[in-house]
Parts: sequence; C-alpha cells; structure tokens
Amino acid sequence: MIQVTNVTKAFAGRKLFEGVNTSFPPGRRYGLTGPNGAGKTTFMKILAGDLEPDTGTISRPKRLSVLKQDQYGFEDKRVLDVVIMGNRILWQAMHEKEKLLAKSELSNEDGARLGELEGVIAEEDGYSAEAEAATLLDGLGIFEKDHLRLMREISGGDKVRVLLAQALFGKPTALLLDEPTNSLDIDSIHWLEDFLQKYEGTLVVISHDRHFLNAISTHIADIDYETIITYVGGYDDMVRAKAQVRSRIESENADKMKKRTQLQEFVARFSAGELHDDDASR
Repeated sequence: MIQVTNVTKAFAGRKLFEGVNTSFPPGRRYGLTGPNGAGKTTFMKILAGDLEPDTGTISRPKRLSVLKQDQYGFEDKRVLDVVIMGNRILWQAMHEKEKLLAKSELSNEDGARLGELEGVIAEEDGYSAEAEAATLLDGLGIFEKDHLRLMREISGGDKVRVLLAQALFGKPTALLLDEPTNSLDIDSIHWLEDFLQKYEGTLVVISHDRHFLNAISTHIADIDYETIITYVGGYDDMVRAKAQVRSRIESENADKMKKRTQLQEFVARFSAGELHDDDASR
C-alpha cells in the first residue's frame, strides 16, 4: 500500500497539486495521467521518495521498486548483475559473501557471518536469481549472448531495457514505472503487458501509450485542477468518465448563466419601469 496524505507541491510559485489525499492499494494497477505540465513525473518522484513534497507525507512499503532513469549509472557492472541489484537485500548479501570467500583465511566470526548470509540469500530466492534475471532480460529482448557483457558494451536502448528488468526483479511489493515502453519493440511491449497483468502488488505507471495503459490498468489516477481523481478501468474509460463529468458541469454552468441572464433582464426592465402585470404575477 502506498498512502498519500495531504501532499502539496509547487514550482516557481505555481501549485501542481494541493492537499492530495489518496491511496494505491495492492492488487491494483494505476495509470498516472494528466495534461502536460500537470506534474505527473513530479508526483511519481514524490511517491518514490526522490523528491520531498512541500507539505504532507507518503507511506511506502519496504520493497518498493522504481524504474531508474540513469542508464549510464552501471557502466562497469555485468548486465545480469545489474538486474539482480534490483533486490537490494539479496545483492548486498551476495556481494558480502563474495568478499568473505575471497579471504585467504576465515575467522570464526567470518564463518558465522557466512551462515547468516546464506540464510538471507535463501530467503530472497538467491539461488534462482540468475535464472529469474535471465528470464526477464529475454522477455525484454536482451538475449543470453549479452547477459554477461558489461553495461558499457551495450547500446543505450538496451541499457534502458536492462534497467526495466532491474525494476521488475525480485517480486517487489510496489512498482513505479515512468515510461516503461520507451525503447521496447512490439514483442517486448506485449511481454511486459502480460507480466504486469499478472503482477500482484501495487503498480503505478506513467505512459503516453494509450493502448498500453488500456491493456494493463485496473484504475487511472488523473492529475488535474491541482488534485488527483481516481477512475475505475483503463485510459479510455477515464476519458469517457471525465467527459461526462465535464459535460454535466458545463450544463449546470449553462443553466446558471441562463438564470443569471434572465434575472439581469428582469432587473433592467424593472429599473426602466417596464414591469407589466404578468411579470409581477411571476
């Protein structure tokens, strides 16, 4: 569960959203939408903890995974290792184990620590980690011949795919994805749609791909008028619902304007002494 409480954020004196209260429970997949400049990426960064709100708080699960945007941040790491780094607890345990095993001699304390690390690795499914990482990479179009290459040896588009695999790795409780279909071909997009449809945690996605949002979303969280309104269904469902709300508001405003015009005309006539008996009887 991601819980948002009384969150406000402004840039250069302009409020993007104010006093937002909403939640993103597990089992739901949210498309995060809104007009250009509404603050979608800003709100996603606040959810991720990369940006502080002006007011309010965010409650996040411990196993929160975020699609990283720095595709050149892992140049000296192997592709497969970058994916496994998506589970920070597992990666730290594996790294510490390697350092201990590299020692020429192990103390009793080292031996005890190795036992603890083996327990962590087993609990985090570490012995199947490389197989899981390889499956994710294959699905996203990074095949076995590249799995052991360094990140600096693959193209920029492939780096983006590796970072997406990293975000998906390790069964996170909540998953935040900003434009995950960038650099993906149609087969990889279909694979990702299938993966996300089976995902059981909390998912929040920003995407300009309407078809993708329709395929994976159970809900749409739309940022507009400095707040967030949640709609059930995909992107097209939200557009229809939003149009109905806007039509109703416009109709109500039109009725108010009509009544105001009638009142103004009546007052003008009364002031001019043109009030007739039939007017007075109304």
